[in-house]
Amino acid sequence: MTRLSYEQSLDELQQELLSMGAAVGKQIHEAVEALKRRDVSAAEAVIARDAEIDHMRYELEERCVELFATQNPMARDLRTVTSALIISNELERMGDYAEGICKVALKLGQEPPLKPLIDIPRMSQIAQDMLKRCMQAFTDRDVRAAERVWRDDDQLDELYQQILRELLGYMIEDPKSITRATYLLWVAHNLERIGDRVSNIAERIIYMATGRLEIPQPDLTGR
Repeated sequence: MTRLSYEQSLDELQQELLSMGAAVGKQIHEAVEALKRRDVSAAEAVIARDAEIDHMRYELEERCVELFATQNPMARDLRTVTSALIISNELERMGDYAEGICKVALKLGQEPPLKPLIDIPRMSQIAQDMLKRCMQAFTDRDVRAAERVWRDDDQLDELYQQILRELLGYMIEDPKSITRATYLLWVAHNLERIGDRVSNIAERIIYMATGRLEIPQPDLTGR
């Protein structure tokens, strides 16, 4: 493989990773929308597309292994390929969480609504925004942007705790709501875990750009 074709292979690897990130973001959005609308058909469609996310991960892994085997990448290229391999796994797990949300949507499809969904869609929006900005930081090798994404995970954690307290209140007040409240808690937990996975990607981007595996320090400037 010539240097030109090697560079092209690296570029294709990164483009495939960006495509996977966009596909996963769409899955998260449509999973929560299906839950909000109580749309069984939409939930089933998201579940069916999870196989496509899995396939994208396998193709990315194969491309990474091929580059390791044929090019023996060094320094920054090695970090890029290694990071792509790890990021693809994080994205695939996010797809699994979106699938899990849709499985909950199917279970809740015939149940009367427990409450209007406000905070769960907000969690979804934050998670999607974090993922989108994280993948842009990957493209730009932007350490500061990755650090900001990493810190934004606190918003998801706070919303999750708020939802947890609210749903526990429903359970205590009306034991008949326990099943529905538990399902919604699973959804919130999946969204919180998506945020954790995005944070992992942000850490990996920092490593890819700097060569250092480190957790970002608190931003004392407030920016």
